[in-house]
Amino acid sequence: MSVIKVTNLAKTFSLGFRRKRVLAVRSVSFSVEKGEVFGLIGPNGAGKTTTIKMMMGLVSQDHGTIDILGKPVPSLESRSKVGYLPEISYYYDYLKPEEFLDFYARLFGIPAKARKRRVDELLDKVGLANAKGKQLRKFSKGMLQRIGLAQALIADPEVIVLDEPQSGLDPIGRKDVADLIDELKAAGKTIFFSSHILPDVERICDRVAVIVEGKIVDVGPLNRLLNPRTLSTEIATSLVPEDLAEKLRADFQNLGEKQHDGLRTFVLPESSDVSAFLTHLLGANVEVLSVVPQRENLEDVFVREALANTQPNEEQP
Repeated sequence: MSVIKVTNLAKTFSLGFRRKRVLAVRSVSFSVEKGEVFGLIGPNGAGKTTTIKMMMGLVSQDHGTIDILGKPVPSLESRSKVGYLPEISYYYDYLKPEEFLDFYARLFGIPAKARKRRVDELLDKVGLANAKGKQLRKFSKGMLQRIGLAQALIADPEVIVLDEPQSGLDPIGRKDVADLIDELKAAGKTIFFSSHILPDVERICDRVAVIVEGKIVDVGPLNRLLNPRTLSTEIATSLVPEDLAEKLRADFQNLGEKQHDGLRTFVLPESSDVSAFLTHLLGANVEVLSVVPQRENLEDVFVREALANTQPNEEQP
C-alpha cells in the first residue's frame, strides 16, 4: 500500500529583479510504502526541500498530484496523521521544552492528562528529560533539533516527514536519531526524510531516491542502487621480497601499494585478475593476511548520479 504517492510533480520559481524563472522540481514521481523508511538525497539546490514543502501543502505545485494516506494534498485530511520537521524551524525562545510541546499537543486536541504523559515520554525519548525548565533560547542547535523531532511526534502520527533531521547533531545525536527511526519503523510508522549524511541514509533506509536539478534520476532499494561491482581489491600481506614486488608491478597494471608497520597492502584496480595475483603471492610463500573487495557505497552512487545529470540551469521565458 502506497502511503505517499507523488506523480509528475513540477514547480517553477521566479527569482531576482528580472524575475528569472527557474525549474526547481520537474516531473518528480515516487511512492512510499507503509512501514517503509524512504530517503531523498541530492546536492544542495536539487529540489529536496521544495518537494517536501509541496508534500506538506506549504508550497503549491504547478503540475502534478500528491496523496498522503489516500488523501489529496493540500487538505486537512492529508495533514491530520502526519508529523513534520522542517529543515529550518522557528521556536518560541522564551518557552521551556515542556511548554513548547504542550502547546503543540493542545493544537492536536490532546487531553490534559495525556498531554503531560506524552510530553514527558517524548522529552525522554529525544534525550531532553534533563532540560526541563530551561528556555529554548538557551538550547544549542543540536538540542533544538531534538525538540523539533519531539514536536513532529507529539500526535503519534502514522507518517513522519523529516527534512534534514540529523543536521546540527554530533555523532551521538545522529545515532540517537537513527535508533529512534528504527524504533518508529518497528512500531509500523512510515518515515520519509532527506539528508546530506549519506552513511546514515545507507544505515537507515529501505529505499532511496536520488534527485539532481529537480529530477529523480534513480529510485529503489539500496541493494539495487549500490552497484555490486568491485571497484578495487586490497590484499594485505606480510613482507614481500623486492624481486617479487617488481614482477607484480610489471604484470599488473596500475597496481597500488601501501606499507605500514612491516606489512604491505596491494591495491588492485577493478579489472585485475585477483586469483592470478594471489597465485603469485602464495607460490612465493608470502603470507596473505586479508583480501578485502572495495565496493561502491551510497556516497559513490550520489556523486556519480549528480555528475552524470548536472546540466546548465534552464530558464523559462
